[in-house]
Parts: sequence; C-alpha cells; structure tokens
Amino acid sequence: MTRPFIFSADSHIREPNDLFSKGLPASMQKWAVHAIKDGDTIVTKAGDQVIYKIRLNVVDLAGEKRIGAGEIKGRLLDMEKDGIDGEISFPSLGLWLYMITDAEAELGSCQIYNDWNSRFFAEHLDKFVRCGVLPVRDLNNTVAEIGRLAGMGFTAAMLPSVIPAGVPKYNSEAWDPVFAAACIAGIVLVMHTGTGLENVVQERGAGAAVINYTKQMNDGIDVVTYLVAGGVLDRNPGTQVAIIECGASWLAALSERMDEVYEAHSVFVKPKLSLPPSGIIRRQVHASFQHDRACIEARHILGTQAIMWASDYPHAEGTFPHSKDVITRLFEGIDISEQEKTDILGGNAARLFRLPRAAAAKA
Repeated sequence: MTRPFIFSADSHIREPNDLFSKGLPASMQKWAVHAIKDGDTIVTKAGDQVIYKIRLNVVDLAGEKRIGAGEIKGRLLDMEKDGIDGEISFPSLGLWLYMITDAEAELGSCQIYNDWNSRFFAEHLDKFVRCGVLPVRDLNNTVAEIGRLAGMGFTAAMLPSVIPAGVPKYNSEAWDPVFAAACIAGIVLVMHTGTGLENVVQERGAGAAVINYTKQMNDGIDVVTYLVAGGVLDRNPGTQVAIIECGASWLAALSERMDEVYEAHSVFVKPKLSLPPSGIIRRQVHASFQHDRACIEARHILGTQAIMWASDYPHAEGTFPHSKDVITRLFEGIDISEQEKTDILGGNAARLFRLPRAAAAKA
C-alpha cells in the first residue's frame, strides 16, 4: 500500500538572530527583537526590554540534533528522515513580534520577517507553505500587509492567539475588515499558541511544567469562542482560521458546549448567528494536533476536515525523529478509513493552505 502524503501543520524555522536589528532603521532599533546568551540562559529581547528567558539545558532537551532548524539543506534531510513530505513553517524570534507596542516598528518588523521568509523558502514551494506575520497595533496596517502577502503568493498569515493590551478583542467588529481582506486574498488566518503573551510561563508552583503547557490549549479555546460568539466568523463566512499547537480534541467539545449555551440562553445571545456555533466551527475552523487521539475518535462531530496532524519540528516536545512511530500509534484500535487517515495526515492541510505540489494531488 502506498504511504500517505504527510504534511506537518506546525513547524518552526529559526531566523537569523540579527534579522530585525539589521533590518530596522536606527529610529526603531529599540524595538528590534533578538536573542542573546547570558550564562546558561538564552534571553529574548526587544531592544533592551527582556521578553523571554529559557535555560540552555531546556533547549538541549531535544536530544538528537535538528540540523534543519535554521537552514534549508538540513531541513530537507531531517524531513526525509522523519517521513515528512511538506510543512507550513512558523517563526521563532518572530513569535515575539506582538510584544512590540509601536505600530510602525511592529509593521516594519513583520515586513522584514515576511520578506525573509519568502526568500528562504522560494526555491522549495513544492514542500513548504510560507506563513507571514501580520501586525495588529493598527488594523489598517494588518489589512495592507494581507494585500502585500497575497501579492507575494502567500496563502497563510499569523495573528496572535492572545490579544495584546490595547488591541481589540476577537469578538469586536473592528476585526471584520481584516477577516474580509483575508477571505478576498485567499489567506488562512493562523493563531499559534503563545503568541501575544509576554511570557508563556504563567505558573511556577507545584505542577508548573504540566500546568503551563496544558494551559496553552486555552489559547485556542478562547480564540474560537470569541470569533464565533462575537460574530466575526459568521459575518465573514469565507474566511478560514487555523489554530496551531493547542491540540485539537477540545474543538468538538467546545462546539457542543457553545451550541448548548446558544440555545439554552438564547434570550441573552447577541449577536444572533446564521448557524449554530458548531456549524460555524465546522465551516471555518481547523486545528493542528500531535498526540491527542480523542480528536480522531470525535471526528464525526465536526468532520475530518477540521483536524490536521503536526510534528512541531524542531521543538523538544515535537515528534522528530519519531514521527513515523507516532503516526502509527495514533490510529491503533480506531475504526477509520484509509481516506480519513490520508486527510488527517496531510490532505486537509495541503488543501487548506493550497500547497502548490503536483505530488500532493492524491491528498
């Protein structure tokens, strides 16, 4: 039997550390995102402001070296080793651009990353989906950058999964022009966990490691709840949204909970929606996952098209270099067709992000 086309709906690329400090003009250098080594710690900063710290021994937990974390030749070798045929790749330093509070410095940083990303993957668009980063401090800039990305051939662009202070929440009509522009441009709006947060470490007490990483699921739950209940997705029914690295098993449960509340408390519900919340989620929302088999078991609630497998390369908690074994275990004991497996493992993401690859046609 032919091996299915495997597309990872979540991976990361490590930008050059001086990408933003070299690219931004002198007047904006205080906002330049970069990382430095301080003893046994890597410190991410925006100019002189410390954004994030992580111990080197945590970074090194990955064990086997990821030779493709920052360069394309090694990336292709690691993908071949791990059985990955294609992927959409998100930033590393660029995940912190939402900590920039100056609208023009944020826009400039996003454009620097987007231009670099376009060049980096330009010769390998048969395997990689480019994903831009959208500014949010001025939503006029957001709309303009969507248009610029579309002109460059991008099919995906990031918004923060957690709204930074001073930016409208996702239940606000202020987002309608952004979501309308994305629909017209054919760009999927991607919310990656942790983006928009100053620090993903919210608990340092007992159980902190489990609490902090588990709570990242809440980023996805909140995004979908606000976009659906506030009517933004309903008013822009052609716009597609992808929730990344929050798992996917919560999506079916959330849709049922929102339907229950929407009906039981209908007298209080504003705005009224054209479909039950589950119908809007089924129509427009997708989520990536690595290990959570419950989303496969519950696929009948929202449809198989809602879920996309991902490796999270090159992160320590990702599945590299054991993705083949992980994929095999995902479906053990589950009554599922080969077509559904193929869709979950690559077809759904390849179609959603419009991977321009003839070999992906079978997906």
